[in-house]
Amino acid sequence: DAYSDRNKGIDYLYSCYAYLPNPAGTTGSLDLLTGDEVITSFEHESFSSFPKGKYTASSPGISYWNNFFQGIRQCYMFSKVIDKLPDTSDAEKADYKAQINFLLAYYHYLLLRCYGPIILVKELPDVNTRVEDYAARTNFDECVSWIAAKFDEAAAGLPATRNDVKSRVGLATSTAAKGFKAKLYLYAASPLFNGGQPSLFESLKDKNGNHLMPMTYDPQKWVRAKEAIKQAIDAAEAAGYALYMKDDQYKSQNKYPENGIERRLRLTILDWVGSPNPEVIFADSRGVGLYDFQGKSTPKGVDGSEYGYNGVGPTWAMLNRFYTKNGLPWDEDPETKNLDPLEVVAVDAAHAAHAKEGVKTIKFNLDREPRFYAWIGFQGGYFEILNKEPSNPLYPTPNFMPEAGRVLLDFTKNGNQGRKGRNNNYTPSGYLNKKGTFPNQLMAKNGVTVISHPWPLLRLGDLYLSYAEACVETNDLAEAKTYIDKIRTRAGIPTVDAAWSAIGVTPDQDKLRKIVRQERQIELYLENQNFWDMRRWLLAKDAFGHKAKGLDIEATSIEEFAKLKEIVFERAFSDANYLLPIPIDDINRNGNLI
Repeated sequence: DAYSDRNKGIDYLYSCYAYLPNPAGTTGSLDLLTGDEVITSFEHESFSSFPKGKYTASSPGISYWNNFFQGIRQCYMFSKVIDKLPDTSDAEKADYKAQINFLLAYYHYLLLRCYGPIILVKELPDVNTRVEDYAARTNFDECVSWIAAKFDEAAAGLPATRNDVKSRVGLATSTAAKGFKAKLYLYAASPLFNGGQPSLFESLKDKNGNHLMPMTYDPQKWVRAKEAIKQAIDAAEAAGYALYMKDDQYKSQNKYPENGIERRLRLTILDWVGSPNPEVIFADSRGVGLYDFQGKSTPKGVDGSEYGYNGVGPTWAMLNRFYTKNGLPWDEDPETKNLDPLEVVAVDAAHAAHAKEGVKTIKFNLDREPRFYAWIGFQGGYFEILNKEPSNPLYPTPNFMPEAGRVLLDFTKNGNQGRKGRNNNYTPSGYLNKKGTFPNQLMAKNGVTVISHPWPLLRLGDLYLSYAEACVETNDLAEAKTYIDKIRTRAGIPTVDAAWSAIGVTPDQDKLRKIVRQERQIELYLENQNFWDMRRWLLAKDAFGHKAKGLDIEATSIEEFAKLKEIVFERAFSDANYLLPIPIDDINRNGNLI
């Protein structure tokens, strides 16, 4: 019955995608809320075992091992029957086969990112395989080569785009295949997987004593990555992909944010109205639910009892990554580096676009780059969102919603976004995330309106920064700056040379490496990248191995609130956490699995 008619055949194809994780599902997403970007009041949910470091082979928490291999099996099963599908043209069958090749490569790529050396499944396994013949892990470099070849095979048979919104979103394209092959090579060149710390993997050997992970650094891997990423960028641009640059979308529904650059940044990953998002190359089309990202990030109502949940708080570490208005780190910009970031000040007219004039905030929140204001809600600042109750305001004028379309935020204990006595639905850091929320989202007494949208898994901005990173590592610094500057220009800050020359600095390779990493951490904030990037850069132990910091949310005055405190939630990271654990049941049943 699974391939008895055309529609069932299509359903069978779609079932091959069904084993992919939902990256926007906040309760069960492995890599969304689990880095050091944010801290939430939802530590009871399953994702929290990862920032706490409480996952082992015996208790792996969210484990993709079995799901991905089931997906691989489903793909091979479907490939056996594609030619039997009725009422399906040869061109459609060829497309289905290419999509299956993409998924086989993609599932293996995701496994590699999680576990390093993996079992390569090159054909449909025989369920009657003898125990002693079960497959073993394959050398990491061999895994990379096989997956890259499979992406190439897929790209040769796939269209560059899908023409209409419904069929395009979530389905494989040649552009996506080339993009993920590029990301595969980026990971393979990165320190974690390129001999950056050989002692981590000294004992990871096959049964013949051969190392499964690279033990020495190979600079040619960066050359290979650079070439592959540039090819992916060229293919994407030829297919019509471009950075998102709309400055007036939804303005008729909510005029805030009034600044076009901030509006463009707020909507970069959100805007799918009328046509596919021009920047997103591959997306998960399942969208978000009431208890996912939007609901958890949006402000609470005046009495604290209504939705949203007000619980996703950017950490002090993440906030310090955002630049000043001059495109420089806070502690290197001459205008800010000697200031006390926690000094309480009254907002003046020059800063009234982002915070209410006359209210108190801290200096750290003023004169920041547009991405800070587009994505971060801070004490005394605004959260752009609609009020659906004009006759019975959810945010009464003027105390909470001084103008229709934005909420004035107060994170002190008894403020409109304060903790009060709640055990959840509060931000632990004294800041509130705005990324992933719409300014035209409606707040009402009976709940928050969730605007579902595809979730980006690969976008052109990611490829630009990946290419810049590879250029830095191959010492092509001029080319690196060209592609960093594409992102900086879209973000409304000076170019690398303009920003750093203003303080007499000409970035060398080491400096530019720090710049491109910081740029990536800002631009891809809360896009499922931080969890992996910190690992592949071998920075995760320092970044994730200690408690996060934020402002004092138990304070009732702004003067007491403006003190940096360690947030109570446990955080831990050890060498064992650089790769994810293979479930103990699989290790026990397969004697060949190291």
